[in-house]
Amino acid sequence: MGGTKVQRLSGMQKQVLSLYRGFLRVARSKSEEERRNIESVVKQEFRRDSKEVDRKNFQYIEYLLRRGNKQLDQLRNPDSRCVEERKGSGFSQSSRELELELVTRLDNGN
Repeated sequence: MGGTKVQRLSGMQKQVLSLYRGFLRVARSKSEEERRNIESVVKQEFRRDSKEVDRKNFQYIEYLLRRGNKQLDQLRNPDSRCVEERKGSGFSQSSRELELELVTRLDNGN
């Protein structure tokens, strides 16, 4: 037998993965166009945060998890149809109603 070690995930890592999977599950309940849009934004935002957020900044990661869970709950609403993509530290505007932001940044004291 090989001596490969399986790295166990921390509780916070499990929460992040659960949130990510939750977004993908909800996306499957939307129309094809909305599903592709949601999946694209979710993947982009999670990848961006995985590179930009310090893994030891637990307070900020917990904040992102709380925001993400609130946004996921909003997206579960059958009337919600789209997501809003974060651009840098601000947000792009969409003409669609019921836009949802997926993952946001803390304002630095603003």
